[in-house]
Amino acid sequence: MPRFAVRVVLPTPPLPEQIRIVRGEWTVKKFKQAFHGRLIALFKTTTVPGFPVQAWCSNWNGCLMNSGISSMGHQQTLLVMPNDGVEAVLDFIAQARHELRLKQFKLESEAVEAALQQAQARGVLVRVMLNPHTSGGDRWNDAAFERLKASGIDVAWTSECFPVTHEKSIVVDNTAALISTFNLSDKYFTETRDYGVITYAQVAIDQVIAGFEADWQRSFFSPDLSIGLVWSSFHSRGQMARVIDAAKERIWVQHPKYVDSVILERLLTARNRGVKVRVLCGGKHGISDWDIYDTFSSLRIMEGAGVKIRRQKHLKLHVKMIIIDTKSALIGSMNIDRSAFDIRRELGIETDAPEVIARCVEFFNFDWQQASKYSPPDPLDPASHEQGELAPDPNFIHD
Repeated sequence: MPRFAVRVVLPTPPLPEQIRIVRGEWTVKKFKQAFHGRLIALFKTTTVPGFPVQAWCSNWNGCLMNSGISSMGHQQTLLVMPNDGVEAVLDFIAQARHELRLKQFKLESEAVEAALQQAQARGVLVRVMLNPHTSGGDRWNDAAFERLKASGIDVAWTSECFPVTHEKSIVVDNTAALISTFNLSDKYFTETRDYGVITYAQVAIDQVIAGFEADWQRSFFSPDLSIGLVWSSFHSRGQMARVIDAAKERIWVQHPKYVDSVILERLLTARNRGVKVRVLCGGKHGISDWDIYDTFSSLRIMEGAGVKIRRQKHLKLHVKMIIIDTKSALIGSMNIDRSAFDIRRELGIETDAPEVIARCVEFFNFDWQQASKYSPPDPLDPASHEQGELAPDPNFIHD
């Protein structure tokens, strides 16, 4: 029998254990084919802290349980971090044979940079756009920009039309587009809850490409808002409000920031008409000083209206996701934030593909069970803001 290995990586607590395949002589595809049944048996009888068992089983099935067709006929695949890890992104990049476009808020992963360089080496036309600085002035991408430039990759800063480009997208060969909530940095592959949706729908891929080309050329871009993509700075607030307004039974929100009165009003209106609303937040962790007042005030208002609120700490909360009636979801780069809606470049995607939603629901439920009830502190009482919080991380800020 061919040799293989399974490596157990034990990150610093409280991170969960992660199981990774050691790539070598055998391809991952062959590994899955030969050992899929045994691995399912293993995971059905073995508890892996921090990971729903069924989600791991689905990964060994060629991601079949993570992929589905939406009501618009769009084929989509869901990635979940940290479960799928950087390997999922590297596999996606490795599929490129002709052209690769990447637009990113933060690129600090050496593995991703190497994958881009390998793509160029095999003849792929690689173009990269990186956000030059955060709203606070931090220039996280300078080093990656210079390394990519030195390797001969065509790299540019994102459009000056937007003070910040927070979009996180990769397009491979005009045949698939990844739209994610995670940055391309090791922290977001190992420490945070994040999601990505790969769409194979040509109409959606073409629009992500059009947005890339417009920003590359510094030209105007007017997207079609009817195809399931959510764009800023166009009508993303209205699109998110429409999603919330459609709820009949329940709304599950997993977002770090709450800095927009329109979306707050929509959530309260839904609660008033009898919709059960759950909010998973990250507390103060990663929230900038100028967003604390609005975020805590909004959470306190929702708590007073009967919204159930929990604070997630087993993984840092970076995802931006809203699930409606456990039947559809909006996943994207935009926070619930005025700046994200009105002045920044952001990109999200809607999905109601049953298999994708099932995995979103599974992980939200898991995170909800791991989280604890949260009563947001008085925004005007700074002494109470740090109670029960994760240790501050200067490199983890919700921009």
